[in-house]
Amino acid sequence: MTEIREELVKHIDEAHAMEQNVLRMLDGMIRTTIDPELAGELERHKLQTQAHARRMEEALRRHDASPSTVREATGILGALMKLPLDLVRGDKAGRNARDGYATEHMEIAAYELLARTAERAGDEETAQAAREIIAEEREMAKTIEANWDKFADLSLDEAGVAR
Repeated sequence: MTEIREELVKHIDEAHAMEQNVLRMLDGMIRTTIDPELAGELERHKLQTQAHARRMEEALRRHDASPSTVREATGILGALMKLPLDLVRGDKAGRNARDGYATEHMEIAAYELLARTAERAGDEETAQAAREIIAEEREMAKTIEANWDKFADLSLDEAGVAR
């Protein structure tokens, strides 16, 4: 059982670090989103993401573990290094949508694996948290999907392309 517990803690720690990285990414996306409705959706998802990080930190504590500062710092450093580039690059709307959509699906995959690992380790509380987070990540992915036309229009506008 020690091995499965160690594997579970590793997955929880990775999920926590991932959420910290996503928080930095969302900060950049919010700063560069000119559409108020989309910015509001990103703000709403940032609050969810903060809650996801807290839930993973609580799961680590239940297993007498704490977030890996090295893993977390690496993710945050990468996101912070990317932020200046995000502020000056073109096609912010299109890239934000693409990056956000890909990130939501990466998170879904990570939490699917975490839920199953937690179930096998007998940690139903973490499994349930992962399933609830998956639902919120899918909701955000669907929000992006529902706005592809808007992202395309915003991208064209940014490029100065007449429609």
